[in-house]
Amino acid sequence: MANLTYKANGAQSRIFEQEFIPLLDAVYAFSYRLTGDRTQADDLAQETFLKAWRFIERYTADTNAKAWLFRICRNAFINDWRSRQTQPRTRDIDDPAVRMLPVAETPHNERMGDEVMLAINSLSDHFRTVILLDLEDFTYEEIAAILDVPIGTVRSRLHRARNILAKKLQVYGRSMGYNVQDHEDSDDAPTAV
Repeated sequence: MANLTYKANGAQSRIFEQEFIPLLDAVYAFSYRLTGDRTQADDLAQETFLKAWRFIERYTADTNAKAWLFRICRNAFINDWRSRQTQPRTRDIDDPAVRMLPVAETPHNERMGDEVMLAINSLSDHFRTVILLDLEDFTYEEIAAILDVPIGTVRSRLHRARNILAKKLQVYGRSMGYNVQDHEDSDDAPTAV
């Protein structure tokens, strides 16, 4: 990273230290949710911050640093995924076929149960990403900017993702004592018994 230091002036260093570094855990958590692997998440978070440093002159100080970093992270993830699609596929014998994130390994949101994380992880990448950004409390406008899609697409994906999650979590809700109606029959939230 020494070869990058010549580009930053004092203001850019301040931005990096005061606006970006405090978001390291959030970027790592988002990276982990995208990749499902600690090593890949470390690499993705590191790449995100390296790109943020490299292109810091494109960032406007005191704007939404989290959204800017998440967009860099998402784009780096997609670029890496695309490059892997063109390479021959290999699979480690110990590599699980389905990506799963147990609660104990969810760095940013420990309050989410195994069943919820498994349901989120089973979503397609488009739906999973929009749900994860929504869980980070980004507005629809911010999610649209991060994903570089129209706001209507964000709303549509969130609606569809929430419906898919509701269907997947019905059985779990019933087992936890909630009076859960079939998702097709009602849009009402489940109520405790």
